[in-house]
Amino acid sequence: MRSVVVVFPGSNREADAARAIRIAGGAAPAMVWHRETTLPDVDLVVVPGGFAHGDYLRPGAIAARSPVMRAVADHAARGGHVLGVCNGFQVLTEARLLPGTLMRNAGLTFVCRPVRIRVEARTAFTSAYSRGATVRLPTAHHDGNYRADEETLARLEGEGRVVLRYLDNPNGSANDIAGITNEAGNVLGLMPHPEDAVEALHGSTDGLALFQSMVAHAQSGADAGRRPLLERLLKRDVTVRPP
Repeated sequence: MRSVVVVFPGSNREADAARAIRIAGGAAPAMVWHRETTLPDVDLVVVPGGFAHGDYLRPGAIAARSPVMRAVADHAARGGHVLGVCNGFQVLTEARLLPGTLMRNAGLTFVCRPVRIRVEARTAFTSAYSRGATVRLPTAHHDGNYRADEETLARLEGEGRVVLRYLDNPNGSANDIAGITNEAGNVLGLMPHPEDAVEALHGSTDGLALFQSMVAHAQSGADAGRRPLLERLLKRDVTVRPP
């Protein structure tokens, strides 16, 4: 699997994401600075955790308007996969690659502890898990409270796009949502950190299967027949235009 990790000022999990991909069997990712306007031809783009641009204005708001995000949106429109973790999830919602928004945690406290997550759907990102499996993943966020209007929540639930759900909700997210996909299923955002649960030293390897899923999916070439459909589904307003 070929991949890139986008790096913003304030990113701090890019090396963790790159290591997780290598451990899962993917090629070493390229690191792409946020000012770049193009991406190499890859299977996966990772928007990592951290505090892009110091979370000024609100988390992900400035990063979503970085030049590289236009290329990320174009990559998604072509059917390429995009993974946003924690701050990366916030960036993807601000860039309108995923619906909803991430608000301050209930209780207004920073959450930094492992939580139990249920895998609700088997996707390109989660195929190595069994549906309904319970995993334990670390969290580290202050703005992980997922919110959306009732119509959007109903659509996410009805279309099976809630991929990960908290069993012990740490932040007040609506419907206990921990991770969602876009309509086409090739963009995933999640608040927990699977990249910090990929080897025994972490105390858990429950996150490794997510990256193994992506490697296996890339190797299978399963997307070949789906790309025209993905382009049609994602044609609506996917280009992020920096001010």
